[in-house]
Amino acid sequence: MSDSIHKWRDASLLITSLITTSYTAYTVYEKYYKNSSKYNDILEDPPKIKLGVDKLIGNTPMVRINSLSKSTSCQIYAKLELNNPAGSAKDRVALNIILTAEKNGQLTRGNPDWVFEGTSGSTGISIAMICNALGYRSHISLPDDTSIEKLSLLESLGAVVNKVKPASIVDPDQYVNAAKKACEKLNNDTTTNSKGIFADQFENEANWKVHFNSTGPEIYKQMNGKIDAFIAGCGTGGTITGVAKYLKEVKGLNNCHVVLADPQGSGFFNRINYGVMYDSLEKEGTRRRHQVDTIIEGIGLNRITRNFNHGEENIDESIRVTDDQAIKMAKFLSVNDGLFVGSSTAINAVAAIKLAKKLPKDSRIVIIACDSGSRHLSKFWKEARAIDRNITLKDILGN
Repeated sequence: MSDSIHKWRDASLLITSLITTSYTAYTVYEKYYKNSSKYNDILEDPPKIKLGVDKLIGNTPMVRINSLSKSTSCQIYAKLELNNPAGSAKDRVALNIILTAEKNGQLTRGNPDWVFEGTSGSTGISIAMICNALGYRSHISLPDDTSIEKLSLLESLGAVVNKVKPASIVDPDQYVNAAKKACEKLNNDTTTNSKGIFADQFENEANWKVHFNSTGPEIYKQMNGKIDAFIAGCGTGGTITGVAKYLKEVKGLNNCHVVLADPQGSGFFNRINYGVMYDSLEKEGTRRRHQVDTIIEGIGLNRITRNFNHGEENIDESIRVTDDQAIKMAKFLSVNDGLFVGSSTAINAVAAIKLAKKLPKDSRIVIIACDSGSRHLSKFWKEARAIDRNITLKDILGN
């Protein structure tokens, strides 16, 4: 009887010990691991398998820019469009233009068809990548002073590259017009079974529509509908008008302050703020590139496109940013946040800190992070590299 009591007591002690150990482990898990970001990051479901590179486009991350948020009274976030597979927001546009052309019977999968475009670089890279993924060929016309990184990428992707002298849109040999002529030449050739489309990103409404249908909804969802300001540059006008139209007209965020960040020499600053599409820096004999006198690629223009015109009424303000400010901001973000961004993203970031001075405390600002600095090494980042790593926001703004 005594042995049985001892055995029962030993068993009880063992069970109690196991329960105590399990409870202690559980409380440690609850306190130190369950709520830690590292543990949650591990638990996040990995992305599902995608059936093709084109299926990777969109659903890009949103990140808080800690340095800018801590240095201002606002919370500043970046929509990382540079995480698209070809490295920029133009992936969405290129894909939607091609899918729309297929739907309209202008392109046929399995046929050796072509996509032609005139671009300063990023849209061409996106078109080249997607054409490869879907079985098409690409023909890209661009200014011959486009950064060597973009030219190399296009050539590496197998695009036919046509380099032309920078010129005004009224010049028949300007890069957009050159692309259109090349497309017409193919379609008039009766000796081939191939057909082509001119992507026409500036006027093609598949541009703003893809941002209305995807980029805008993603931003709204990621920010839980709490967006006090949205900032983007304007090249074709598709991103800013598409996102703004969704936020204001679909979600009713009429108090969301939409800002067009504009480089020096571009006319949008005066167009939005004063109703006149003119800038003193573009007067005869002063422009380096005939279109916009700036080192910034991808944004800035001196004409109204159909994509811009479609949603201009949803843009509340334009903020002018100089090349010097953008160059310094790029270095600041790299040193302080590990964000290695291109010129147009730097423009947006400068506009964000200028806007933050005018907004209430803790306002939530979203900017578009368009592409990586790796596309701008030989031009924009050649100058940004020379900036002292101890650069401050005061140095950037010059006050």
